[in-house]
Order: sequence, then C-alpha cells, then structure tokens
Amino acid sequence: MDFLLNNLGKIMILDEFIQLLEKQEGCPEFLPLALQAMWYEKKGDWDKAHQIVQNATDVDSAWIHAYLHRKEGDDSNARYWYRRSSQVEFKGELSKEWEQIVSDLLQKS
Repeated sequence: MDFLLNNLGKIMILDEFIQLLEKQEGCPEFLPLALQAMWYEKKGDWDKAHQIVQNATDVDSAWIHAYLHRKEGDDSNARYWYRRSSQVEFKGELSKEWEQIVSDLLQKS
C-alpha cells in the first residue's frame, strides 16, 4: 500500500495537510483525487472539487459529494450521496465534517 508521507517519511496527518494547503497555492498532483477535491473545496473552488467527484463511483467520492451538496445547501441531494457513501448524514459544522473527511482519507492514503 502506498502512503501519503510527510517530509519526515511519516504518514501525513490533518495538521500537516492544512499547513501544506496554507503555504502552497496549487494543488499537489501527488495527492489522491479525493484529497485533491477537498483541497480545491478548502481553497474556495467548489466547482473544481465537484468536478473531481462527480463521476467517481467510490464511497469516498460519494462522501465528498454529499459534503459538497450539504455546503451548497442542497440537503436532499446531500442525503442521496450520504446513502451512496454509507456514511451517516453529518449534522455538525461544515468545518468539522471537512476535517473528518480529510483525516479519514489521510489514514487510507
């Protein structure tokens, strides 16, 4: 299994991902597509994030898709994508869900 590693050769954690996002303008191409979608979303490019997950069939992309539609305010569409992702519909703050999704994706990378 390939892991997303930080400078020290350890698996990247959420804080390191956020630091990278804050100091680097462009999205690193080495990131898996799901993390690229979360990168673009955090940088304010909802459309690019949505484009990445829109036609993907994996459960992680479905979860991101749910989050994006929730952020958009389209709750019925978000609920559809939560069901597709097998995730419980998130009711907390969007920022907390973003962190949860990215943390989960980093653990899988």
